[in-house]
Amino acid sequence: MVDTKCHDTGYKELFSYPEFVQQLIEGFVPSEIGELMDFSALQNHSGNYITPLFEEKFEDVVWSVEVTWQGVQQRVFLYILLEFQSSVDRTMPIRLMHYVACFYDHLLKNGKTTPHKGLPPILPIVLYNGSENWTARQDIYDMVYPEPPAFLQVYQPHLRYYLVDEGRYTDEELSLRQTPLSGVFSIENASTDRKGLQGAVDRIVAIIQADPNKDRIDKIITRWLKRHLKRLGAEVNLDQLNSLVEDKAMLAENLENWAQQERQEGRREERQEAEKRALEEKRATVRHLLAFGVLSDEQIAEATGLAVDEIAKLRIEDKH
Repeated sequence: MVDTKCHDTGYKELFSYPEFVQQLIEGFVPSEIGELMDFSALQNHSGNYITPLFEEKFEDVVWSVEVTWQGVQQRVFLYILLEFQSSVDRTMPIRLMHYVACFYDHLLKNGKTTPHKGLPPILPIVLYNGSENWTARQDIYDMVYPEPPAFLQVYQPHLRYYLVDEGRYTDEELSLRQTPLSGVFSIENASTDRKGLQGAVDRIVAIIQADPNKDRIDKIITRWLKRHLKRLGAEVNLDQLNSLVEDKAMLAENLENWAQQERQEGRREERQEAEKRALEEKRATVRHLLAFGVLSDEQIAEATGLAVDEIAKLRIEDKH
């Protein structure tokens, strides 16, 4: 079973670094949004803002960034929800409204703002990495159905989130974004393809080597990849993996050994399935011969290759 908690926590560490937040906004959110932001002014505000009453367990990351719009400078909060369940949660718009309300309540209670000053704008982002295509509504208003009459529409809630669905990006699209985060997405998307996984690792190593902060990024990505491979159940010596750049050859050898082991296990499973089908076919033939009541157990054993005692058991089972 996939450890989604470990998965989410690994991403939460990535997004505890400002450069990865910047890469998410610049690479995967509409460009007109990122162009307004001064990423040098990023501030981390992460924390669990859900009240104990709800006892919800989830991973979120909250940052604020300065935005200049029509000559006015203000702070916008980036609320990033990590959603790595295997299936789509169609209640996401309701959850997001609840989370944002709790976050606003936190700001008010801690004196970060007041009702008179007003609430700061928020950009809710859902980062999804499930196997299913995302089908949940992206605005809570769209969950109000049937659509209310015109005089009631203004009274309905509205809250839209921006979806980043990793699985929707092709290798070609990700290759246009030469950032460590795009490399992470490539590795995620190639996780079930061992050959593709090695190619994705090679790509992110090249990205790291070209990064001006190579040593820092190498450490961050290496820690993330070790968690990722552990989550996949990889037969890789993770203790010796300290640097993707320095230990690239060792990792490649380990990934190839893992792939060979999986191929061998796959062939063994195929043989077991073939043997199981052959045995079922023999048993079906025995039952057919038993129905005629002409041949003895010994004769049927000789004809089918099954043991006499097993044929006797089948004869008893058919009588019952």
